[in-house]
Amino acid sequence: MFIDEVRILVKAGDGGNGCLAFRREKYVPRGGPSGGDGGRGGDVILVATEHQNTLLHLRYNPEHQGERGRHGEGSNRTGHDGRPVEVQVPVGTMVFDAETGERLYDFTKPGERWTAARGGRGGRGNARFATSTHQAPTEFELGRPGEERRLRLELKLLADVGLVGFPNAGKSTLISRISAARPKIADYPFTTIEPHLGVVTVDNYRSFVVADIPGLIEGAHLGHGLGIQFLRHIERTRLLAHLVDVSEASGRDPVSDFETVMRELASFSEDLAAKPMLVVATKMDAAQDPKRVAALRKLAKKRKLPFLEISSVTGQGLDELRYAMAERILEPEPQPE
Repeated sequence: MFIDEVRILVKAGDGGNGCLAFRREKYVPRGGPSGGDGGRGGDVILVATEHQNTLLHLRYNPEHQGERGRHGEGSNRTGHDGRPVEVQVPVGTMVFDAETGERLYDFTKPGERWTAARGGRGGRGNARFATSTHQAPTEFELGRPGEERRLRLELKLLADVGLVGFPNAGKSTLISRISAARPKIADYPFTTIEPHLGVVTVDNYRSFVVADIPGLIEGAHLGHGLGIQFLRHIERTRLLAHLVDVSEASGRDPVSDFETVMRELASFSEDLAAKPMLVVATKMDAAQDPKRVAALRKLAKKRKLPFLEISSVTGQGLDELRYAMAERILEPEPQPE
């Protein structure tokens, strides 16, 4: 099961109370105040990890609480600090305040840490209140409560290339041919109901990540079909490969399919529709009408987009597609002057 949005409650540990005590020891006349401070409460820390790829583990464990600090004790003994709690999240997780919607943090690299709730400060014992004129204080402080927050976590896959297109456009078959990913493949709409990632290797030493995004249909940005729940996963990609089925079996017009998906991308985000893109004519092995391919090629030329023809069944054009992706993804970053 792929879970890409959850709500959790984080509660840091409360601080321990300060102690009210006086020394009563043999050979220590007028021992004076000896109450120690309370320990600090444990934090709740979110940690990005590569060992998780969904938020499913948080769906069934939505509450996370740090340990309370121990109370101070006599003889000026300070209470132990509470143990912090670490919550692992996948790389690509964005953290929002569930009540205000404010974005609080964005995990983009493994090992990143963010303190979601800070533990409460320990209270001061009465020894802290002793002065030259107030030598037997009875004052002490209670520990401060730890922070408590309700958070919404949203996962956006970190991929270099996003495969978009209508259902059954050949996205799952393509990613299974150019990478080691093995998504479920069948001949009915919405075979893919969760995104898949595949690592594509070029020249045995260069590689990039491709995401297979569930099919879009007209009205997806309004919630039709699988809705917009997966469009967020292509917001981070650097390149889109727009797959269009040019076979007669689809019963649809390739140009119309292309324009429909582009409208859905633009309706969700103008930046998404403006990303660099490859137009890929799929199922060329079953394309009997060259006019359908020519019309799509003409549209790509009009939009000044690279056009490629592939067949994931026969392998036609797959090497060209891999290198076309790599050429745009693996270009060295421009150096500042």
